Amino acid sequence: MASDRWEPVAFKARVDDVLHRFVAQEADRFTEIDAALGPVAEQLEAAVADGKRLRAAFCYWGWRAVGQPDNDALVRAAASMELVHAAAVVHDDLIDDSPLRHGRPTAHMALRSALRRRPRAAGAARSLAMLVGDLLMGLAGQLFATSGLPAAYLARARPLWSVLTRELVAGECLEILRTGADPDLTDSLKVIRYKTAKYTVEQPLLIGGALAGAGERLREGYTAYGLPLGEAFQLRDDLLGLFGSPGTTGKANADDLRGRRPTALLAETWRVAGEGERRQLRTILGRRDVGEDGLHTVREVMRRLHAPDRIEEMITARVDEALDALHAVDVPAPATHALTALARSVTVRLS
Repeated sequence: MASDRWEPVAFKARVDDVLHRFVAQEADRFTEIDAALGPVAEQLEAAVADGKRLRAAFCYWGWRAVGQPDNDALVRAAASMELVHAAAVVHDDLIDDSPLRHGRPTAHMALRSALRRRPRAAGAARSLAMLVGDLLMGLAGQLFATSGLPAAYLARARPLWSVLTRELVAGECLEILRTGADPDLTDSLKVIRYKTAKYTVEQPLLIGGALAGAGERLREGYTAYGLPLGEAFQLRDDLLGLFGSPGTTGKANADDLRGRRPTALLAETWRVAGEGERRQLRTILGRRDVGEDGLHTVREVMRRLHAPDRIEEMITARVDEALDALHAVDVPAPATHALTALARSVTVRLS
């Protein structure tokens, strides 16, 4: 990126190049141990094949907003955020038993084919997928540590990795613990904050800022911008998960209903639903065979109660809060422009 102008397509290409080269190299090293590991190595590469590279972008602009220049080593460090995301996705799909991601079989589904003649193939495939996620998280730390940035810079950011991991795992645990309970909006928003919002926006910004030596006021600004924006990102995902086009989102619409996941959309619907509507929802939520009829029924209940409209209002309010926080801190104009554009792109999207 030769200029200060934010060019998301060019930045994504840089991050993709780092990830694809690094993971391909690691996959080769993995299969050198034994050729039987080939299907597992393939899932390592599949895990980084797609993505918007938003987490890398926020890390990059966390660095640039301090006044630091563009730097290839920083791009490598920022790319490690995408390996954290890849690990989280593999584990999340495994926990939720999701069949599709980006329109392709998820890791635990794809690995079944490598084990189809084995007894208990489905369970073995799930175990392999769990290990793929674990390895991706380890590779994230390796890419960060070998990014080429000075050791003193890396040392400033290293403590934040523990925070990121703790909060991400806490959010996933909270979702599991609250799945199947009567939906509650406060609980759902807490899951959103810890499972997605923090590691999508706030922590990448803080890590980029720490690498660059950001001061306390700027770090506070990153949190004030990052938390509401990260929540808005997941609220948009909730809507797309149920109302989006599977051909665009690459996911099945009924996943959240089958899993009876504690989404904010479902919680807001439940909050305003009458007893009759709650009875309708109870007959569908958690069923493995939700089907098109069940999906249509839930959508109609939600629309009748204007729950999607209120989620849209929550998204708008959080984006506005994030942008107000951004404009309250003194950062270079290119960073303000980029972080404003990113705020729009993460919440106004179809996938």
